[in-house]
Amino acid sequence: MANSTQRKAPAAQVDWLQPPPASTTAAGGLPKGQLLKWIGSKHRFAKAISQRFPSDIQRYWEPFVGSASVLAALAPQRATASDVLAPLVEFWQTVQSDPGLVERWYTERWAEVLGDPDAAHRVPQEVKVQGYLQVRSRYNAQPNPADLLFLLRASYGGVVRFNSSGGMNTPCGIHRPIPPLEFAHRLRQWRPRVLGTTFENSDFETTIDRATRGDLVYCDPPYSDSESTLYGAQGFQLARLMAAIERAKERRVRVALSIDGSKRSGAHQIALEIRPGLFETVAAVDVGRSMLRRFQLAGQTLESEVVADRLLLTWPEN
Repeated sequence: MANSTQRKAPAAQVDWLQPPPASTTAAGGLPKGQLLKWIGSKHRFAKAISQRFPSDIQRYWEPFVGSASVLAALAPQRATASDVLAPLVEFWQTVQSDPGLVERWYTERWAEVLGDPDAAHRVPQEVKVQGYLQVRSRYNAQPNPADLLFLLRASYGGVVRFNSSGGMNTPCGIHRPIPPLEFAHRLRQWRPRVLGTTFENSDFETTIDRATRGDLVYCDPPYSDSESTLYGAQGFQLARLMAAIERAKERRVRVALSIDGSKRSGAHQIALEIRPGLFETVAAVDVGRSMLRRFQLAGQTLESEVVADRLLLTWPEN
């Protein structure tokens, strides 16, 4: 990695007091680009999911917030979003309270690993990998939102994977992370859409149990057919989630659940233990080719690896 003293980290270039131009958001207000690169993100179909939600939500709850795509699509005025990954929660809290600091986090680490963002040349892949591994080592020694942000933007496919000791071990991606100025523009688009949300470091069961009649809970948990080393999958029990959804429905809380559907272009149907009658609406969501399988198969073509999710609702659609 080149000498960091030769690298330029430009100052903040976005006026945070001005609203983002309309051209930077997709129809319905959802920002066009992801703020966090995250495997399993619902960004491409977050609008379609949120459009199935009723209009009379008292409070919106999201206990597996991750990259917050559905939250951003809905942009609720009263919401609580939580996650067990503390640095992720701190990231979203800082997006709200100090976006300029978040911009500096990304700009500094981009310069540390990739050099001057205005330079015409690009650093060789091996130099980028060396810098990425340095940031990853620092994060594993002391988990923090600043390093996590860069790792998510630079890792392979946004895969958040941990070893048995709890250290992140996702390799560096072959892509070039978005430049700092592009990240700053995305941050400006996303921030207004999460300002009505309280972000908390909490277990999903605790969050769901706080919802009351008239509220809506959207769950996007670790999928049962995924690698156990993926973030959130360690120790996750689907039975606990289903029990929490049962209790919520008894309180007249509406719950929407994104969960495994089919893989291998429909050849593999994911069997789940769900009590008949718990959900009253089932919809299929085509999510395209599996990035996880691409990661597992070292970049091979994936024509036979098309995945479909299920969106389950505890209420009947009209």
